[in-house]
Amino acid sequence: MNSSEQEKTAVDWISSEVDATESSKAHALKGPTFPLWYPPWASRLGDAYLGGTSVLFLLHGNVRDVVSLSPVSVDPKVSPNAASWGTLHDFLSRELFGRWDIVLGYDVGKGLRPFAGTDADRLRQMVQWLSARIGNASTWPREPDQAIAAIDSLLERNLIDPPEERKRIAIVLDYAQYLVPSGDAATASRSGAGRLVRLLSWAGNPLLRRVNVAIVLVADLMSEVHPRLLSNPSVTTLEVPLPEVNERQQFALAMSSKSISDPVSRDAVIRTASLAGGLSLESLRAVLTLSAQGRTAPDGPEFIELKKQLIERACQGLIEFIQPRLTLDSVAGHSQAKSRLESDAKAIQRGQYESAPMGYLLCGPVGTGKSFLAECYAGSVGIPCAVLKNFRSKYVGETEGNLEHTLGVLRSLGPVVVIIDEADAALGNRESDGDSGTSARVFSMIARQMGDTRYRGKIVWMLLTSRPDLLPIDLKRQGRAEVHIPLFYPHDQTEFDAMFVAMAKKCKVKLAAGLPGPIDVNLGLSGADIESVVLASRRIGLERAANQGHSAPDTITQDDLHAALDDFMPSAQGLEKEMQEISAVLECTEKRFLPERWKQKVSELEGRARLQERFAAIREILGTGK
Repeated sequence: MNSSEQEKTAVDWISSEVDATESSKAHALKGPTFPLWYPPWASRLGDAYLGGTSVLFLLHGNVRDVVSLSPVSVDPKVSPNAASWGTLHDFLSRELFGRWDIVLGYDVGKGLRPFAGTDADRLRQMVQWLSARIGNASTWPREPDQAIAAIDSLLERNLIDPPEERKRIAIVLDYAQYLVPSGDAATASRSGAGRLVRLLSWAGNPLLRRVNVAIVLVADLMSEVHPRLLSNPSVTTLEVPLPEVNERQQFALAMSSKSISDPVSRDAVIRTASLAGGLSLESLRAVLTLSAQGRTAPDGPEFIELKKQLIERACQGLIEFIQPRLTLDSVAGHSQAKSRLESDAKAIQRGQYESAPMGYLLCGPVGTGKSFLAECYAGSVGIPCAVLKNFRSKYVGETEGNLEHTLGVLRSLGPVVVIIDEADAALGNRESDGDSGTSARVFSMIARQMGDTRYRGKIVWMLLTSRPDLLPIDLKRQGRAEVHIPLFYPHDQTEFDAMFVAMAKKCKVKLAAGLPGPIDVNLGLSGADIESVVLASRRIGLERAANQGHSAPDTITQDDLHAALDDFMPSAQGLEKEMQEISAVLECTEKRFLPERWKQKVSELEGRARLQERFAAIREILGTGK
């Protein structure tokens, strides 16, 4: 091993015992431990093996990235060694199974081949032993069925060999999703079913648990592997996550060691690595290489755009990053909602994640500014804002794979605000709806991540919908999207004044003094409607000036605004808007969010019951179903 010879690991202990029994493995848990610098997934793999829980493991996630092969310092001042990183196969063969006799790998592209790291003598010994059992290396099987059969034969022969002749064997099956793919592909043919059965038999074989044999499957996405393998209690699945900040810093310093000429450059590299959450080490290498080629600062303005492109590309366009340019100060109206969001934003800024909600449900009629409010909240916190786009695919298993990868990136990004627009349609429910269970599995993955309190304040979910009643209650409960904020159209003159000023500023025009003046609140104007009126006023002023031969005005006059208001016709979908408003009121979790007229209705005796009856009646009239 590359680590200190004085540090005896659990793998070393296993290696010294040719015929380790289940009881002796369990006893070893109380003795030697793995090196502290090992990644958590490797330590969990070792613990499961020693405890007799599994001999078959599935590694998924960031498995194509480079991996640390030596202790990673948490002190960014420590100079790392550029040779301290390698592939996942390097880590398995040189570190985790560094003292095992045989480490045999297989994938459908390269066939069977031994892994021995940089140890030529060890590689030669492996080849000699394997050649004596499966023939000359040039004749080793490449086809999946023959290769799996050859491995099965090796394992069986090792079991019947005398104890003193048994070998410590680790099998690494890369791209396992092509050996036992998800769905019906693995069982549609006899050979596919045969491979699945062999793997399941290895996982449950009690004899393999009593000798030094470990089988490691490597797959990019867990959802691409056959569910019967994943659900088997004898199979341990382990996620290889994206790198943590200290690992990114050490890797960045190692890759930039030649270009670092002063403390300022070193600090810039460290800052770049700190801001590179969500990137793999290979992507971070690309960022540093491009900055070196362009002679630009690695943490300069180009970095933010490049990071955005790399993450969106890695997520195959399933995430769109928005750099919030505005804060909650730019939001007109919704004073109580703003107050709550500002308070939570300050808590996250102070690092008081335990007091931040897991997520929000922003609901209300169309055009009330739900998306704008969510983006401004992200701007107030000062963290990235990610919009979760349509991750559903027509191909079996691809939807779950898309979502699995996306959630892995979000976990490494934090803190981040995740916006899901039209959440009632995007997230699905527990019902299969004739899609082979895809909707139910997607719902389960989202709900599980939303309820993971380890990411409180780090992944802030914002579900946006005008029909919160269609969202499953599982997502709206406390501990998930726990704060329900209803948004409504402007309901008094103060809000109308603020909204007109905000929309005029957005449209880059000015309002004449005293405008907009008294507005009929019964018009039911949304923010989008007000923006349309402001634009129409501007257009009327420009046309009037052009007809009179005057220069274009930069101010909206009272006559122009009144003309636009007189000509404007609000949407005729009155019942739908009323239904959306009532739904938002019924979902509200804090009475202070409600306008005065809704507070009064809710506070009346059986007020909520009457609102529910009205909601049901409108839904029946419109025929909107659930």
